[in-house]
Order: sequence, then C-alpha cells, then structure tokens
Amino acid sequence: MLSQTVRRRLVEVGRRLVSQRDAEVLVAPRADEPGFWFGGGNICRDWDGALLLCGRYRNGGDSRVGVEAGPRGAELALLRSTDRGATFVHVLSLFKADVAPPGEEALSIEGSCLRRGDRGLELFVSSEKRSAYPEAVREFQKQGTGVWSIDVLRAETVEGLAEAQAEPVLQSHEPAWLHVKDPVLFDLDGRTFMVYCSHPFSWTSSNTGLAEWTGSGFDGLTRSLLPRGPVWDVAVCRVTGRLALPGVGGPADCGAVSLYFYDGAECIHDHGRKGRPRGYSCEEIGGLAAGLDADFPRLVRLSVEGPLFQSPYGTGCSRYVSVFEDEEQYIVTWQQSRPDGSQPLMVNRVSRGELADILSSESP
Repeated sequence: MLSQTVRRRLVEVGRRLVSQRDAEVLVAPRADEPGFWFGGGNICRDWDGALLLCGRYRNGGDSRVGVEAGPRGAELALLRSTDRGATFVHVLSLFKADVAPPGEEALSIEGSCLRRGDRGLELFVSSEKRSAYPEAVREFQKQGTGVWSIDVLRAETVEGLAEAQAEPVLQSHEPAWLHVKDPVLFDLDGRTFMVYCSHPFSWTSSNTGLAEWTGSGFDGLTRSLLPRGPVWDVAVCRVTGRLALPGVGGPADCGAVSLYFYDGAECIHDHGRKGRPRGYSCEEIGGLAAGLDADFPRLVRLSVEGPLFQSPYGTGCSRYVSVFEDEEQYIVTWQQSRPDGSQPLMVNRVSRGELADILSSESP
C-alpha cells in the first residue's frame, strides 16, 4: 500500500511534529508530582476564529481502590486562545455531575473531543459511571468502580456547555469490550467518524474501535481499527489523532494520505521500581500509522519493533497526541512525562512550509 521510501518519509514527518525536545509546556497539571497531568483532549476553532482547547485535569489517586471518593478525574477544562494558539486562558470547568446524563452518576472523567459544526459546539466526553458489570463477569468488578461510556454535550457557546444536558453516545455491555472512552472525531469524504478506545472487563488491554455518524447516532464499524502490535504495543493500541497530509511530495503520488497517532504499551501494570522500558497503563508511549484515505479504514503500522515517541524524562511517557491545523502551521499537543513524574500538556508548532519541505525532499 505504501512503499518503504514513503513510509520512511512519513516517519520523518511524525518525528518533526512530535518533537520531544522542541516542545514546551502549554498547560501545567495541578501539581508537579506523579499521577498529576492535563490532556486527553484537542483544539478546535470557534465561530469567532478563537481557538478552544479541551482536556482534563487528572489528580493523583489509585484506581485499584475505586475513585468515587477522590478527585482523580474530577475536572474537564476548556481554554481559549485569541493569539493563534500562542497562549490559552481558562474559560470553563465541568465536573463529574456536569458530564453525566440524567439519572447517571459519573465517578471519573476521562478523554474528550471538542468540535464546532452545524449543530454548534459539541463536547464529546468519556466518563466512568456507577454501573454494575454484566452478571457473568461481576466478580471481577472492584468495589467503588463503574463502567466507562461516551456522552456528548451540545451548545452554541462555551458558556452554554455549562448548562447543557449530557446525552449518551456510545456504550457497551459486552465483557470483551465493556469500557469505551477517549473519543476522537474527524470528517472524511463527507462522513463523520468517531475513533474510541475500549478495554475488556479485566483491564488487560486497550483497543481502538471505529464508529460512524448515521444522522441520528453512531454505529460501530469495527472494534479493531488498528490491531495491537507484535512487540512494544502488544497490550495497548489507542489511536488518539488523525492528520490529513497536504498533497505534495512522494507520499501524494499514492493518493491522499493521513497519519494516525497512537498510544502503545507492552503491559498494563508497572513491573518494577524503574518501570517498563516500553510503557504501561497511564504511562504509554507513542507510535504512528498511516493510510490512504481512499482505502480507509485500512491502516498500516509504521512503528513495528519499537515506539517513535518517547519522553526523555521520567517514565518516558508520551501519549494522547492531537494535531490542529490552520492556514500557516500545525499545533501539536500531547502529554509528556517530566523529571518530577507529572504529565503536562506539551505543544510543538511546525509551519506548513516546513512540513511540505519534508514531504517533498528527494533524499532517500
């Protein structure tokens, strides 16, 4: 589908976009300690041209003993930029009670995705809700925990989201794909797709599912958009962002090409004082896939034997990559482990001209 030369060029593009050492902190977590971070969201453009950023503040806590009593995933924040993404100012906080549909109780907030479309602002948010596991696997449920699902809040303005009523979007009752979270939405050839992460009842892996908007709801297309890999990403494969590349250079000879950033890990739990060299749950590291838009949802993995994106600090965690594109630049954000163990939201800015130069380069 893609030649080795094209694949190498796409990897070069990915490394330039997610440049670990060129990045700077965009949003700091609530504390400079392990277990604290900000991220798991995206940037979109508002009706007035301002940029909106969504993400959650995660605080330290231990999910193994339940999250109902603590502040671990307590706040979903929206920030606004009027200087083309140079700086962002906090404009809204939503808490657990704000993101659950009527009659449901959210225990923790997870990944989100913000869009502005014909229906105004749409904030897709995943949360863990107080709910029992299916009877066949109920003995595996830890006390104080629930089931993850995805909802949407709609309003004309950011301020209106504070009063919006959450509506269910995607949930599962099948033990092998029980928890669904971390929505990522994009449009392709006039169709709207939602990528999401799923976990089994046992929390032994992460997978990437794909659903399509039908006009009245989202219908599932596949539970394995990008199957888990053979080496470093054998336990986790979570697609977090898509970037449609400009039609220049060698890759364009194949047709319209898109990059897909994903989080991977070879295990779910920490296996030692120094952690695992290839990630684990909450400390995932990054990989890259690509696909021809004409062949979607067929994708090819570009990071087979090892990760492409790894922080030089702390645990090495580098995850939840998201790319916003405007007329002049790409604004790339992701969570990155720091020396103190926290994970702030990092940002790297790359001009459209520089990316086009990489794609058009004649070097092998």
